[in-house]
Amino acid sequence: MPSAAGPGRVLTAVDRLEHNAGLDGIADSVRRVVRGLPLGRGRDALHGRWLGHPVHPLMVQLPVGSWFSAAVLDLLPGQLRGARALIGVGLAAAGPAAVAGWVDWAELQRQQMRVGLVHAAANITAVALYSGSLAARIRGRSGLGKALGFAGLSAVSLGGALGGHLAYRQAAGANHSEVVPHLVTLGWHEIGAVADFPVGQAVRRHIDDVTVLVVRESGNKVHVLADRCSHMGGPLTEGVIADGCVQCPWHGSVFRLADGWNVRGPATAPQPAFDTRITDGHVEACLRLDETRAGKETDAA
Repeated sequence: MPSAAGPGRVLTAVDRLEHNAGLDGIADSVRRVVRGLPLGRGRDALHGRWLGHPVHPLMVQLPVGSWFSAAVLDLLPGQLRGARALIGVGLAAAGPAAVAGWVDWAELQRQQMRVGLVHAAANITAVALYSGSLAARIRGRSGLGKALGFAGLSAVSLGGALGGHLAYRQAAGANHSEVVPHLVTLGWHEIGAVADFPVGQAVRRHIDDVTVLVVRESGNKVHVLADRCSHMGGPLTEGVIADGCVQCPWHGSVFRLADGWNVRGPATAPQPAFDTRITDGHVEACLRLDETRAGKETDAA
């Protein structure tokens, strides 16, 4: 007999948060500020393009780990100095982690941004509480310092839970093209006659269950990429084709047509690319696999 149980109170509350349009005005204002920051190439570095995935989750390990360790020391006798030092380290590391988080947040979808606002609010509350905790400890008020520290740990734990919801339930920061190699069968696939693809224009086609972007250059050189952007699934066929690249119309990620490399973020993962050939006037495409994955696919076959 199927269970009648549905979402509990926690999931129900977060679901309401996702659909709370009352947060959109604040979100739009903050997003304009974040996007207006003169970060230059540093923006891609903060996104984590150099790492291959968002850098924010890596950066938050230092403040969260420091504060949790401080809480453990607060439960032990004679560890006031160590706990105070760890709280200071956490506060120093929280700023850079927050900047990376805001830069990622400004390129999310509406429902993700709503949850992200509350995630940030919880973490800002934690920083305020830990700042008060550090100040109290410096003044010799260790009891108050401990109380504020445990309150800060509760706030940052709430923020972490919402961050997990963003990452795992809402797929913020995930590679939205990772599934492509698992949906396309090995081998060559005919996608149309050469004449079906005007030079320099984006054309949408399907290979198995995957939508692809097809662009023909002069000289009948054809490029094929997975159509859905690895950042948030935007349709690349609706983007701008220029200088051998395609720009996603949703958040501006730029991918090289020749190999799918993410030339500019916020995308941190490249776009799946296909090798192409022309046979009897028809374009055929074959998913381009890296050596490791190709070996696994061959073994599975």
